[in-house]
Amino acid sequence: MKNALFLIAVSAIWTCATAGNVQIQVLDKDGKPVPDAVVVLYPATAGNPSLLPPNPAVEQEKMRFVPAVSVVATGTTVRFVNRDTWDHHVRGTAAGAASFQAAADGAGFELRLAGKVDGKPASNAEVRMDKPGPVLLGCHLHGSMRGHVFVTDSAWTLKTEADGTARFSGVPDGATRVRVWHADQ
Repeated sequence: MKNALFLIAVSAIWTCATAGNVQIQVLDKDGKPVPDAVVVLYPATAGNPSLLPPNPAVEQEKMRFVPAVSVVATGTTVRFVNRDTWDHHVRGTAAGAASFQAAADGAGFELRLAGKVDGKPASNAEVRMDKPGPVLLGCHLHGSMRGHVFVTDSAWTLKTEADGTARFSGVPDGATRVRVWHADQ
């Protein structure tokens, strides 16, 4: 999927949606489903569905961030947990084009999490996500570790499933703007 051009039928355009169920499927250039793409709806009539977890956690396990992509609302506190027996860092920086602005103003965060010791709780730390947009996660000690937290300013935000589809129910009537994001986009 690297360097793939995503075929997104609706991306940052206005469309009419009727109240009810909306399904958006994200496909790669070969027509294959793209899991873990983030689909954001901005209905003209907001509403406040409970699509996002209230207490999200990102775990470091087997040299990976789990889940690889998390979606949280702006202002949410995310708990980072190290389940590996060795130390990890969590470095969070703005992803994509936003990284250039973030680098200029020093935005981002860095945590050190000690390795898990048998019989003791895993070490963890919390970070409040105040700016909307994608955040790239990395580990200074293990350069191959990569993950993302997508901080959304819309309650109507979901990740695509294995079949590349995000399924929304109860979407309000009226014009709706749609945004799609993926880490490899």
